[in-house]
Amino acid sequence: MAAAAAATLLNHPSGRAVPFAPPSLPHRRIRSSRLRDDRSFRLDLRLRRRQFKVPPAANKQLPELRTNGPGSEDSPSSRGDSGGGLDLGWLPAFPHVLIASMSNFLFGYHIGVMNGPVVSIAKELGFEGNSILEGLVVSIFIAGAFIGSISCGSLVDRLGCRRTFQIDTVPLILGAIVSAHANSLDEILLGRFLVGLGIGVNTVLVPIYISEVAPTKYRGSLGTMCQIGTCLGIIASLCLGIPSADDPHWWRTMLYIASVPGFIITLGMQFAVDSPRWLCKVGKVGDAREVISNLWDAAEVDKAIEEFQSVIKSDGSEVDSKWLELLEEPHLRVAFIGGALFVLQQFAGINGVLYFSSLTFQDVGITSGALASLLVGLTNFAGALCALYMMDKQGRKRLLVGSYIGMAAAMFLVVYAVSFPLDEDLSHSLSILGTLMYIFAFAVGAGPVTGIIIPELSSTRMRGKIMGFSFSVHWVCNFLVGLFFLELTETYGVNSVYGGFGGVSLLSAIFAYYFIVETKGSQGFTFKVQANRLLIKVEVEDTHGFYWMF
Repeated sequence: MAAAAAATLLNHPSGRAVPFAPPSLPHRRIRSSRLRDDRSFRLDLRLRRRQFKVPPAANKQLPELRTNGPGSEDSPSSRGDSGGGLDLGWLPAFPHVLIASMSNFLFGYHIGVMNGPVVSIAKELGFEGNSILEGLVVSIFIAGAFIGSISCGSLVDRLGCRRTFQIDTVPLILGAIVSAHANSLDEILLGRFLVGLGIGVNTVLVPIYISEVAPTKYRGSLGTMCQIGTCLGIIASLCLGIPSADDPHWWRTMLYIASVPGFIITLGMQFAVDSPRWLCKVGKVGDAREVISNLWDAAEVDKAIEEFQSVIKSDGSEVDSKWLELLEEPHLRVAFIGGALFVLQQFAGINGVLYFSSLTFQDVGITSGALASLLVGLTNFAGALCALYMMDKQGRKRLLVGSYIGMAAAMFLVVYAVSFPLDEDLSHSLSILGTLMYIFAFAVGAGPVTGIIIPELSSTRMRGKIMGFSFSVHWVCNFLVGLFFLELTETYGVNSVYGGFGGVSLLSAIFAYYFIVETKGSQGFTFKVQANRLLIKVEVEDTHGFYWMF
């Protein structure tokens, strides 16, 4: 979900560039100024109009920035542009993306696997009735995920995505087996912590991997597989959890089943490709050429390799990157945007709404918690399918803004139904409608776009660490919402809390509109940025001779 401002420009099919400004602006032509020392560089996220002329020397130093790089949607040789028939340009990369998204399936499975059986686990292991320990069994998963997300950046920089996936299955498999075989509280806590550790690595790793192996034209749609995998994992855990109502020991079987996807990922990654960018960085140029030819387009191989090597030379090695570089521009600004997106996402209330949805369904007569959760899961899945279709058609920014506006409207509908109940049946129906609208809107934009856009904004050098930082913020906020949600609803009431969620959703839409630039079709690695020394200042000329500054 990284320069950030320079790495997010699109080309119009006519060859002209499109600026990321308010919708009323016409298409613009991009020019670039001379490289400047970062000590005098100041990136202003506000749009400022000023007259500016590009010195001829600058145009000689830098070619015109374009986004029709390898696999780009504007590339005439792209598989998806051949003829007017069925577009199958996504197909070569799909098996690799599918294996990676199995990690998100496992994430969703572990989210749902503790919903029902936690009572049976507490009774069998001897801490029944202790709400603190029951909550600890669930929340220690988040503690492990926080540590995993922080450590992922360094692992992927050194080992590459494919090997990191395989190593990460060790805590996933071991944690599931230890949890399933647990005979004491300590053992179940250890197992859940190990699972969380593996999930934390994967939540960072999957978006990075997909963003680097998917052709640009299909990167958004294939990136939505993260959200789809999570939804399917939740649904699978709910369906498999049905027998737990009659069998108090069924939770062990469910946790044993949780180890199976880990073995599939280990085996599948043996046949998957590694990131061509990472292969080029470690000197395996021949392997990188083969990956680009097979997954993107054979005609783009030379251009892609040249761009990779140029960026690696100017941007420096990820292995040498330090966490303190996040405090330097442009990485600081991208890390701020990534962290802010996850803060807003979590405090917009998705986990609170999901938790409280079962009680909302009970008010209309749906007493089965499993059935209520299944309805929520199917709504989430339907939204993810819509995101799959629209991500590369409408763009990230439009989906993100529209998603948060829809979430705000849904929350205000629930608040209205609770605060001004004209009719009890109508009030309950509006509450159900608002809840499902909220979940659907989240799945269309706020859920998948946040994870996709951060690696697209990040520089090559700091992508892993920016993603690790952003997801660590996600896990902290996730924990805080889960910790205080019930207390807040008991103190202030559901209508006040949901009204707050609606307000945060509106704030998120405003933030996305003013601080996020469109990355659909962009090739982040084609924008040459030398961290700490040189930055490209991109300026877009309008029809009146002015320049919009980003």
